[in-house]
Amino acid sequence: MAPLASSKSQPHLLDPQVLVEDNPFSRTLILNRPKQLNALSYQMISRLFELFLAYEKDPNVKLLLLKGNGRAFCAGGDVAAVVRDIREVNWKSGAEFFGKEFTLNYILATYSKPQVSILDGIVMGGGAGASMHGRFRVATENSVFAMPETALGLFPDVGASYFLSRLPGFFDKKKMKLSFFAIMKALGFTHCHAFMEAITFHAVLLMSWLGEYVGLTGARLDGAEMLMCGLATHFVPSAKLPLLEEALVNLDSSDPAMISAIIDEYSERPFLKGKSAYHQLDGIDKCFSLRTVEAILSALEKEAVNMKEDWFSAAVQSLKKASPTSLKISLKSIREGRLQGVGQCLVREYRMVCHVMQGKLSKDFFEGCRAILLDKDKNPKWEPSQLDLVSDTVVEEYFSKVDDEEWEELKLPARFNLPGHAIAKL
Repeated sequence: MAPLASSKSQPHLLDPQVLVEDNPFSRTLILNRPKQLNALSYQMISRLFELFLAYEKDPNVKLLLLKGNGRAFCAGGDVAAVVRDIREVNWKSGAEFFGKEFTLNYILATYSKPQVSILDGIVMGGGAGASMHGRFRVATENSVFAMPETALGLFPDVGASYFLSRLPGFFDKKKMKLSFFAIMKALGFTHCHAFMEAITFHAVLLMSWLGEYVGLTGARLDGAEMLMCGLATHFVPSAKLPLLEEALVNLDSSDPAMISAIIDEYSERPFLKGKSAYHQLDGIDKCFSLRTVEAILSALEKEAVNMKEDWFSAAVQSLKKASPTSLKISLKSIREGRLQGVGQCLVREYRMVCHVMQGKLSKDFFEGCRAILLDKDKNPKWEPSQLDLVSDTVVEEYFSKVDDEEWEELKLPARFNLPGHAIAKL
């Protein structure tokens, strides 16, 4: 496969894109493209891949810290560079980028040592993939999380169909009022027996539809919301981060309980804003539990009229601005991910992204990147332009093997001696 022209280019030796701090018992990895909001280049992904594998074998390294330089942790993958590479080479250049990124996501999801991600800033797209699969995720008052892919003609990838479909924290006991049969219908099962073979009743009771909301609308969550829904494991004020990092790098242990106890010492319970999505959970579950994107949008429009809440109108506008094709494949992806392990999700997402890169089913990704990232007119011309013009047949094709003699499924590396939390993801 031809090399990536842009994203593999070597930076000046004095300006590495991933900085490494050697500590007595740990390593701190710093994403270092602040002007690009630490957007992941192919080189950064490759370097992180090498470092994580090397430190996993090093008995002197007990834990890894990952953070960003500047006001972002990581704003996503460098998709503008991916588009340029596809135009200069071919679609397989883009597939190579995502294949490497998804393999890194799998390594992080199955990592045998604790990873602590300091999310003091923007966390979007590929940045979520570099952090959400790790054991500890520390949010601050500066954190902003989003999966904005549907506005780009893409879909929530990097294993998002796994972690979005499993968002826990918002779902307390009062949310269990969703009936078993309503959930069964929303997931597309028509027989109780088939449903019970796929997922336990206990898991169903804990299920909610926040992942669909976040994944389809690209809604932004702050640090407090990240903690409440489980995207973050801790909330630490940014002023305390230097003390937290100092305590962690001097810890001679890989024991998750000890690491969590240290982070707890600096953690606080954040304040939820009055307009937080937390206060719209009933609306989220009522609308985003529906079977199709069309039904979700229709329900949101009705609620916007009846409830007079800005939140409903904002959700409607977000869906109407997004690529109709992206919305439909994203919804199916998240719902399939609810019943799959992280490896299965990444393999399926790789199929999907290869179809997107190939551009035979739709060219919305290239149009979205043009309108949002390159020309920046923010007026993408989606094709098809309406939800009802995106057929179920086309949606299904995104989940099938790519029709190309040289194409191969994503082959994830074998992982051994995994800790319990990593085995659970498989």
